[in-house]
Amino acid sequence: MIRLFNHWFSWRSIAGVLFDFSFLIVSLVITLMWINSGLPVNPAQIVAYAVLFGLVMLAINALLGLYQRASIRPITETRARAVLSIYLSIPIAYALYALLPIAAVNRDLIHLSAMSAVFGMLVTRVSAAHAPATKMLRRRILVFGTGQQALAVKRALDRSDPSAEIIGFFPGSNEDQPLVAPNMILSRDLSLSDTARNLKADEIVVALSERRGGSMPMRELLDCKLQGVKVLDLASHFEQTLGQIRLDSLYAGWLIFGDGFCQGAFRTIIKRLFDIVCASILIILAMPVMLIAAVLIVLEDGFPLLYRQERVGVNGRLFNVIKFRSMRRDAEKDGKPIWAQAQDNRVTRIGQIIRKLRIDELPQLFSVLRGDMSLVGPRPERPFFVDQLTKEIPFYAVRHSVKPGVTGWAQVRYHYGATVEDSAEKLQYDLYYVKNHSLFLDMVVLFETVGVVLTGKGAH
Repeated sequence: MIRLFNHWFSWRSIAGVLFDFSFLIVSLVITLMWINSGLPVNPAQIVAYAVLFGLVMLAINALLGLYQRASIRPITETRARAVLSIYLSIPIAYALYALLPIAAVNRDLIHLSAMSAVFGMLVTRVSAAHAPATKMLRRRILVFGTGQQALAVKRALDRSDPSAEIIGFFPGSNEDQPLVAPNMILSRDLSLSDTARNLKADEIVVALSERRGGSMPMRELLDCKLQGVKVLDLASHFEQTLGQIRLDSLYAGWLIFGDGFCQGAFRTIIKRLFDIVCASILIILAMPVMLIAAVLIVLEDGFPLLYRQERVGVNGRLFNVIKFRSMRRDAEKDGKPIWAQAQDNRVTRIGQIIRKLRIDELPQLFSVLRGDMSLVGPRPERPFFVDQLTKEIPFYAVRHSVKPGVTGWAQVRYHYGATVEDSAEKLQYDLYYVKNHSLFLDMVVLFETVGVVLTGKGAH
């Protein structure tokens, strides 16, 4: 894993981006060399357009989720996204290369070369997304522990990181009931440091279920680190691998003494300026869509058009969130708050459409301008549920240290949830955002939000 601007990326994703960009540029440069024999062509202009087109294609692929950390979706879905990428790239290529000041025949040849490069790049991208990691990019991981937490590490890596290879589980001295496969449990005849050296481990994940009674060999772990082996505790491992901070591996000292959770004045000012500029642009662009949605809502179920509800904001301050009304007017006729469900029969027909496309969230852009919300942050919750969740879920109040957002890291990484268990899962992503939030991570979330809307992922 590599950290850029406080956000963790896998080497597999970085390598994919670099390869795709290089593939497009090299293909177009070869075309340039071909048509440059005695013809009036400006190489600098074509290279500049090639770089611009390459960046646009990377953005499209990122929006469609082709560079996500892991590909747990079926290959047919990946192929469908690649086809959509081609359809989106064709008008963009025509628009870019129509501006080239060269002969029409050369322009057509360059455009054809660009489309051929895109096709070749996407075929490679689909294959790479479902191919096992090469030895060069594979991480050899030794898990220190054999209990429940060690099993959680294995399941998380199997699900989310194809480049990780667990080479074995080293048992702790106080672990009597192993839960991992017996053939993966290593012998304690050798020390932890000798075992790591013999197996050529790149990384050790400390996943002991029981740490008392001298079960943590600090000296051996230090020796491993001094030998160049990366040593991670469970919380740091899940932060890097899954983009979340797991509650079952979290303790207050890790939050207090670890890095992150920077809420400085400079970051606050930059985030506020970013919110104002982006929200203003989005309101202008979305105004026709909002007007159409407003008319359809009134035609189906009458007024009121908007739905106002009290939510908990930064530092526990209450504010009114505004959304397009997507439920019947008597959705909570007894006055008691009810969790919204994935298939909620209180939702109107128009409400189903605007929820699926996230149009119901657009009025919250005015809350962003007002300063109650940010574009990106944890989703604001109702006071009734906040009181309940704060009592039942540890560290839940930490998410209120930043402004709530129209979209958020939890929203693009986890499906829609309507239970205490779902709230606990989403909190793990919210904690990652609060710990590592930056302008770069905000832009990553906004990009993935567009991808969520395009693919309908997590619609409710």
